[in-house]
Amino acid sequence: MALDRELRILHVLNHIRESGNGIVNATIDLACSQAKLGHQVAVASAGGEYETLLQEHGVQHFSLDQHRSLGNITKMWQRYGAIINSFRPHIVHGHMMVGVLLAWGYRQSHRCQPASVMAALPSLRATQLHERDNCDYAISATVHNEFQSNAILMGLADQLICVSQAVANAMQRRGVPATKLQVVLNGTLGSPRQATKTSEPAVKLAGSAILTVAGMYRRKGISELIEAFSRLSENRPHLNLYIVGDGPDRQEFEQQAQETSVADRIHFEGFQANPLAYMRAADIFVLASHREPFGLVLSEARSAGCAIVASDVDGIPEALDGGKAGILCSPQSSSSLEIALLKLVNDPEKLEDYQARSRKNLGRFQVARVAEETLLVYAKMLPVSVANGDNVAPSVAAKALPSTSLG
Repeated sequence: MALDRELRILHVLNHIRESGNGIVNATIDLACSQAKLGHQVAVASAGGEYETLLQEHGVQHFSLDQHRSLGNITKMWQRYGAIINSFRPHIVHGHMMVGVLLAWGYRQSHRCQPASVMAALPSLRATQLHERDNCDYAISATVHNEFQSNAILMGLADQLICVSQAVANAMQRRGVPATKLQVVLNGTLGSPRQATKTSEPAVKLAGSAILTVAGMYRRKGISELIEAFSRLSENRPHLNLYIVGDGPDRQEFEQQAQETSVADRIHFEGFQANPLAYMRAADIFVLASHREPFGLVLSEARSAGCAIVASDVDGIPEALDGGKAGILCSPQSSSSLEIALLKLVNDPEKLEDYQARSRKNLGRFQVARVAEETLLVYAKMLPVSVANGDNVAPSVAAKALPSTSLG
């Protein structure tokens, strides 16, 4: 469904650096896709490499430092107010906790009497009426990492977008009303970020390659993957493990790898701007996360045709068609991970079968679908948020979204 008029949409997130951060990547894709659909879109952040891409897609960028220090709070508040009065958004879409708190707090502190009452008071100037309109926006928030303790604060938004059904269920268990929750599954296919990268050649990987692309955090299961690989590859010299990504725990994982007997076949590649080049060269892709709301890399690995092994946790089964598109294993269990990998390593026909399964049913992972479903969430909020006749056609805005099963 397309809205009958152009919306002004402001996305707020901490930064837009090209660092492999899934929240940032998903937001950049969404902002560019919404602009392509004809809406005025802006992003407020501390900036980063994606500023050029946003500009190319007609998305405005506002500098907003959300560093939570005592000296910056007042500056952040004032700068946010200046952005709101300049851009005058219908929707403010927060993707991280600070952005949602800022959007909600500013709106609460600037809401005045209804316009009809204000207009009757001779002491109020027209500029004050205009300022009220600026802060009367609706707030949407996407819950990317429900497992974080502060994720409950995202519930301050008028509507919460959950990146998987598992996230929606978890937020409801934490007390967020079901009426506030809408599931919009993540998607990466047709990503504006990848437009020039899909044609780049695959990298050359040694032997039979097992790959993971993940931030170097303990919760990503890198330790369990190294342990599983060290056992299954001892008598299989053709196997190699490639670890793409960076993060605070990288040194710990590198030390663990050095202590194995197969250290020369465990390759730490660091952050790569185009992980698809690795995925196209790999035989097996692994995501061994302890917690994972969805896993953007899974749709990318599927499109590259990797056989997939991943943890049976949170939103991962939804990203793998309930296990039809990959082998699910127990989280935080190197033995379960090893057994799953052995099924593919020991059986070339099964490996080919799971590589073929990855490529099926990919249509639902299109970025364009994410943008369209997100606009449906916005439309649900607009009748009560856009004041003084500056709104979408009521017949469109009033249409309800498909109900979400929250179990």
